[in-house]
Amino acid sequence: MTHTPGHGRAEQAARIAAKPWYRQLYVQVLVAIVIGIVLGWRWPDLATDMEPIGTTFITAMKMLIGPIVFLTIIGGIAGVADLKKVGRTGIKALTYFQAGTIVALLTGLVAINVFRLGDGVHADPSTLKTSGDASQYIETGEHQHWWEFLTGIVPNSFFGPFVEGNILQVIFLAVVFGIAIKMVGKTGEPIIAAVGRLTEVVFKVLSFVMKAAPLGALGAMSYAIGKFGLSTLTSLSSLIVLFYVTSALFVVVVLGGVLALYVRLNIFQLFRYFKEEFWLILGTSTAEPALPGLMRKLQHMGAERSTVGLVVPTGYSFNLDGAAIYLSLATLYIAQATDTSLSIGQQLGLLAVMLLTSKGAAGVAGGGFIALTATLSTVGSVPAAGIMLIFGIDKFMSECRALVNFFGNAVATLVVARWENGLDLERARAVLAGKAGQPPLTNEAETEADVEVGHPAVAPPTGPSAAQTAEVAP
Repeated sequence: MTHTPGHGRAEQAARIAAKPWYRQLYVQVLVAIVIGIVLGWRWPDLATDMEPIGTTFITAMKMLIGPIVFLTIIGGIAGVADLKKVGRTGIKALTYFQAGTIVALLTGLVAINVFRLGDGVHADPSTLKTSGDASQYIETGEHQHWWEFLTGIVPNSFFGPFVEGNILQVIFLAVVFGIAIKMVGKTGEPIIAAVGRLTEVVFKVLSFVMKAAPLGALGAMSYAIGKFGLSTLTSLSSLIVLFYVTSALFVVVVLGGVLALYVRLNIFQLFRYFKEEFWLILGTSTAEPALPGLMRKLQHMGAERSTVGLVVPTGYSFNLDGAAIYLSLATLYIAQATDTSLSIGQQLGLLAVMLLTSKGAAGVAGGGFIALTATLSTVGSVPAAGIMLIFGIDKFMSECRALVNFFGNAVATLVVARWENGLDLERARAVLAGKAGQPPLTNEAETEADVEVGHPAVAPPTGPSAAQTAEVAP
């Protein structure tokens, strides 16, 4: 039987069109979020007992993030003909990450200085008692130094980073091994082939885990509302609103401006394109479950596989715009609430420390609080115990942090790809406009779709196929 060009994509589109709306993953997650809010509001005791459902799903996702990052970075480096391009892409990505982090920190700093929500609280740090998770985060943060971001990149053992979930160290190992495999030439070819096959297996496992995404969102959201209550939202609602509005403006104005002026794409079309990932992050309060979908969809837009494989996993540790906004805003709020006066020079000094501490706790449980405590402990002028003032609402701010981090990395990858002349802009516009079909359900469909729209020869990803990451609803 003759296989005509575009047949695979047409068949894929037909399958998507025939799929009922209620079987779409993002619809199921959205329904789970609503049910979780109602459960937490009406039956808080029952909702609190559902915490293991949410934490088990997040734990299962974190179990796979290390191998996914390791394999995709190696695959990305192996797919580049010239190792100089890997170094050039990495330098450009890190340059953009640092510039983005500085702008995000300044955005939070300006917002809290303009509205000064902490004035009038007059909290006495000596009366603030720490307990539970907050006490553990403070203790960890107080023993973390700014330079540990640099010295902590090198692991003590090969398997240690995977066991501990230290993504920075996983990235270091992946880059070293990827370069080494590339440099040994033909000797490394069987290893590269094995990496591709192992990647397919890992993403198949991921597809099993993703079937439980609605349950994970239900457990996480119901626990948050049941544990902290809607009253927690209202008691510090002004700070929550300021953080959400500031983050939204950063994404639309700053990220949207960069995307429009340099990449020539529309940020609102990008929102629509990543709607499934948006609801998944909102329900689980973490951007990790959305990482495979982000990589798959960016490749479908026309970004080179090697660029996506290197920039996205690295950005998940180095490019945390949402965490940066939260860090500067929360630090200055605590200073204002505890009547700690900080000059402009001292505030800028805080930003310099935050550039490192915001990355030092990447991928660690309670990373936002650990980074915040590490910042306060390093500077010493703002009492670390002051984080108890915002501990109750941190859960409700984590969704926003994760969403900003996610879209920040999406934009960063597109910027670096355009910078490296590795983005098919015509294809990207067609995809965002809905004229190039949905992301492929198979690697074969993706290759045919690339040929049909005139995409330059880009190797099909060894990473997720939609049968593994998009077609996850039962």
